[in-house]
Amino acid sequence: MSGYGPFLRRLPLVLGVATAAYAAVVRPRTLRWGATSDEAARALPGDDLIPYADGQSTMATTLPARPEEAWRWLQQMGFNRAGWYSWDLLDHFGQPSAKKIVPEWQDLKKGQRLETVPSGMTWFTAALVDPPRTLVLRADLRFPSGRPFDPLHWPPPKAYTDGIWAFHLESAPGDSTRLVVRTRGRSTPRPLMRIVDLVFGEPAHFIMQTRQFRNLRTRLGTNTSAQTRESAGS
Repeated sequence: MSGYGPFLRRLPLVLGVATAAYAAVVRPRTLRWGATSDEAARALPGDDLIPYADGQSTMATTLPARPEEAWRWLQQMGFNRAGWYSWDLLDHFGQPSAKKIVPEWQDLKKGQRLETVPSGMTWFTAALVDPPRTLVLRADLRFPSGRPFDPLHWPPPKAYTDGIWAFHLESAPGDSTRLVVRTRGRSTPRPLMRIVDLVFGEPAHFIMQTRQFRNLRTRLGTNTSAQTRESAGS
């Protein structure tokens, strides 16, 4: 055991350096993965739903299709719908996300609930629906129950998280789409939730969002190629 003495004495220093490096280098990059400085800095529709946010991220990618086509995939998201196009074992209970457009899921309305669990006990609310430009999903959860609450009800729960997951689509050169995804939230008690965000929330979002970007690019690329072959054949 005595052989570990020098290591244990250095452990606080090692952890401190690692934490500082993560805060200074790694974390800023994950919070704006793929986004330009302008995209990360600009105000976007839906930001005002969380006016006193204590956390925000802006990630982006370019999709190989026009906004109208990309929108069709986004508006059919949800459990018992198309899924989330991410890691299905983690966010869709192992059910594969849709690989095609389903007509009955193509009429998303403001205020509609997109369930996140099989029981339907938790959900995102479509807080802003402006096709084919903006889709803002909102989730409000009390703790420790993890049950939704009405953010307009006063007073709010003693422990809660309130946030948005927003998708913004813009036309890009070559009939492509620039997809900018912003998360913005607030939570309390802040000292505890800050730790939860750093250790779990932010890394989990990065992992899931980058996977969703990849799968959306694949789906849209495959669909665009199929349409091009059909047009050539006709």
